[in-house]
Parts: sequence; C-alpha cells; structure tokens
Amino acid sequence: MSAAETDPPVESDRVPGAPHPRETPRVIGQDAAIDSFMAAAASGRLHHGWLITGPRGTGKATLAWAIARWLIAGEGGELDLPPDHPVARRMRALAEPRLHLVRRSVDDKTGRLRAEIVVDDIRRLLSFFHLSAAEGGRRVAIIDAADDMNTAAANAVLKMLEEPPRDAVLLLIAHQPARLLPTIRSRCRELRLAPLSPDDMAAALAPLDAPGDPARLAALAGGSVGEALRLAGQDGLDRYADLVALFATLPRMDRLRAAALADAAAGRPGPDGDPFDLTMTLLDRFLTRAARTGLMGPPLPEAAPGEAELLTRLSPDEAAARHWAAAQAELSARARRGRAVNLDPAALVMDMLLTLAQGPGAPDARD
Repeated sequence: MSAAETDPPVESDRVPGAPHPRETPRVIGQDAAIDSFMAAAASGRLHHGWLITGPRGTGKATLAWAIARWLIAGEGGELDLPPDHPVARRMRALAEPRLHLVRRSVDDKTGRLRAEIVVDDIRRLLSFFHLSAAEGGRRVAIIDAADDMNTAAANAVLKMLEEPPRDAVLLLIAHQPARLLPTIRSRCRELRLAPLSPDDMAAALAPLDAPGDPARLAALAGGSVGEALRLAGQDGLDRYADLVALFATLPRMDRLRAAALADAAAGRPGPDGDPFDLTMTLLDRFLTRAARTGLMGPPLPEAAPGEAELLTRLSPDEAAARHWAAAQAELSARARRGRAVNLDPAALVMDMLLTLAQGPGAPDARD
C-alpha cells in the first residue's frame, strides 16, 4: 500500500501555515546531521533504523523526506534532489510506491484524526514491506511522529527493528525521544538536529511569507521554524509586544493593560490555536529571556520594541536571573494545574501577572 492510499483528509504532520515537509526542497541549517548520515551511507553499512530528534520545527521531517528521496532515487552525490526529479515529483504527490508514510490516521467510526498512531497503522506498514519486496530496490518508511505511537504500535515497530525487512530503511521522527521505548532507541542510529541560527531562520522563513519581522520571529521562536509560523499565525509578535509594554509599566503594573491581556487569553480556540496556550508560551519566553539577561546580557535581536532596555532594568544581575527562572518554573506548573481543574483562563492569567509584578524589589501589585 502506497502513501497515497493512506492519505488522510487532514494531514497531522503538517504545521498550519507551512508547506508539508515533502514539498520543501532543501534542508536548512542542519549540516552536521546531514554529514553524519552521508558518511554512514558512504561507508556501505547504512543502518536500517534512524531516529531523527531535536526540538519541534527545526527540520526533522524535512530531513526525513530528503533522506527518503535520496535513498529511493539512488543517485549518490548531494542529499537534495532537484525538485523536477521523477522521485521528488512522485513523493510530493504521495505517489511513490517505494515509500510508506505512517502518521495519525482517521478513525473510520468518527471520521476524525486519531490521537495516536495505532497498531493497525503499523500493520499496514508491515504489509507494505511484504508486498513491495518483489519489486526490489530500496524501500523507505517515515513515521511522523514516533512519539504518537501507542504501546501496541511501538511494540510492533520494535519487532520490525529487531527483524528488519530486506532493503528497508525506517526513519522515525521524534520530538520527545525519551517517550519511546529504550529498546527502540537502542536499535536506531540517532540524528539530532539543533535549533536554527538567526541567519538560517531568516533563510527558512523567507519563502514562507510569514507575517511579521523575520528577525523578531526568529528571536521569539528559539530557532524553530514551526514555532515561528505558529506565532505568526496567531499574531504572536503583536501579543508579545503587548506583554513587553505591560511589564514596562512596572514597578506599578498597569491593571487595565493586564486585564486586557488576561481577557484576550480567555478567547475561544480557533484553527490557528488556543489563545490561552499562546499567552502561556509568550509568558514563558519573556521569563526565560529575562533570566538569561541577568546572566548574559539582553538578547539580540529583540523580539519586541524596547525589550532589551526593559529586560536590562528588570534583570540586572544573577540574583534577578534566579528570581525570574524560579518564577518561570512556578507559573508553568500553575498553568498546568489550572488547566487540569478548568480554572477560568482570564482569572488565572490575571493572577499570574499580578504575581510577576512582584519582581525583585518591586512593591506588591495587589496593594
């Protein structure tokens, strides 16, 4: 069964607002991982299982598709194939018979995407290897993401790694490899991707027409193209600028600004994401950048106008850095607890903001 025959109407492995990784012709900023794979291939002892790890949005799936194209084409030379290569064209159309894609599938009973990759998805992969064996040549499977496999699916993949089909290569994409069975990890070669540099982020974002300043998006996204696109789709730069403007009112926090931000966090989730999750993400980034400022100086480039000056004022030394780091850990835990018991998002965010207003040496904002 080819990838095209299992293509769900909604692609669980696509970042909203971005092309699918199979449509991305070039891997950007991951030369170390590419060199490691190409050296293994050149040695003539190519491993049958590869675990591609690293933060979300750093190009793991793009690398997996590039490797799959290269293996199936059997061209040698550089990893990136020309976009008009027959294998590249077939893979963009999910019509390459030597490739099988495993991702969260649609539940026939509900018509919705499953929350997990289930064992039936892996059984279809095993059938693909058996049926395609007679055709000869290299066969490749991409599992995106391996973190999504339930226990039965993971055990089925483990058996496949222990007894690999002939001429088969499995590419497992993992955002959180610690969630995988240790025996799966031990039977794979790992390619670990790093966050992209600001220059690589700019190069990756340029063809995507993401709204907002690329440098500021790169700064706020922490080297993740996927995260930059998510933030862009939710007006994350404007919301972060609002957060910076709010903290600029310290030591007496502007309560009207705080209430407006809290109310915005209570908005209804939409196709681009959940406003509460966005607010928590931006708060987390602000506190992380504040903590780093006390240790290493203000971050450049800025993610919002006036951010460097504000962070320098709020976090001038190591003691302040420790304060903001502790606040980040506490508020992350508080957000998880609040979500678990369905607390009102606006009230939860407002309480967090008032807590944060009690920065090093600040008066109590609750007075």
